[in-house]
Amino acid sequence: MSLTSAIVALAVGVILPVLLSTSLGIVRLASGAKSEDIVFGVLVLSFAAAAFGSAIVVTVLLGKRARVARLQADFTANISHELRTPLASIRMYAQTLQMGRLDGDPKRTKESLEIILRETEWLEAMIDRVLAWRAAAGDREQPEMEIGSMRVAVESAVARFERMVAPGEVDLSVTIECDTPVLHDADGIGSLLLNLLINAYKYSGSDKRIAVTLEDTGEHVELSVKDNGIGIPEDRVGRIFDPFYQIDPGSRGGSSGVGLGLAIVRHQARSHSGEVYVESEEGVGSRFSVRLPHSIAEKIEE
Repeated sequence: MSLTSAIVALAVGVILPVLLSTSLGIVRLASGAKSEDIVFGVLVLSFAAAAFGSAIVVTVLLGKRARVARLQADFTANISHELRTPLASIRMYAQTLQMGRLDGDPKRTKESLEIILRETEWLEAMIDRVLAWRAAAGDREQPEMEIGSMRVAVESAVARFERMVAPGEVDLSVTIECDTPVLHDADGIGSLLLNLLINAYKYSGSDKRIAVTLEDTGEHVELSVKDNGIGIPEDRVGRIFDPFYQIDPGSRGGSSGVGLGLAIVRHQARSHSGEVYVESEEGVGSRFSVRLPHSIAEKIEE
């Protein structure tokens, strides 16, 4: 039964009798001179209120169930499409190499192998994203926190991103201006930064410029990613960190994405007692900043 049919059934089977019962109760209370009439009227009204409340609860639950089912269907379709794009490239170039069409062309053979490796990196990143969200949603994470500079985690994430894009495809600058000790999980920070980089890549045009900065602001250690992408409408900034939410279904290779990247970023930031902030202007670009307080390291040292 569809949600609309269920609501109609509730209206006919519950709400209409409730209204009639309510009317009867009001009449008995208004006209009844005997105590039993008053008691009967109160009981009828109580029953009507309980039935009406139950109908509302059922309607809300049905609506929630329908939304969850829709999200699951969209997620399945999007992740299938997202995975199919790199798989198609890997298959095409692998078959070309297998048939020996490039045996006499070492340059093109090398280029084909590099593309296969890049697409493999995209596949791995997408799988990691889904697993990271599954672990976060189920509280299955077991972060290995340590006190130290985030330099290694940042450099590792940047190196992984560079393996995912073609040489010269992105004008990427990295500025690490501090080694302030912070309590952090290197894998978690790496996941956070990689998702920000992928997000910047997907929503930038052909002239992609991305800047990564790690600095000590005096109050926080701030990790930021700035791009020259399409920007975010002001009325949607508050929703971009919601799971499965997407501003623009278009992304890399015409794929729709799965809408988990920024949700993972916010989760990782908060798991490090930090927060993520965004500054954006449509048609100009966006800057995402993750701020981790100094007090994390200071409290542990004490």
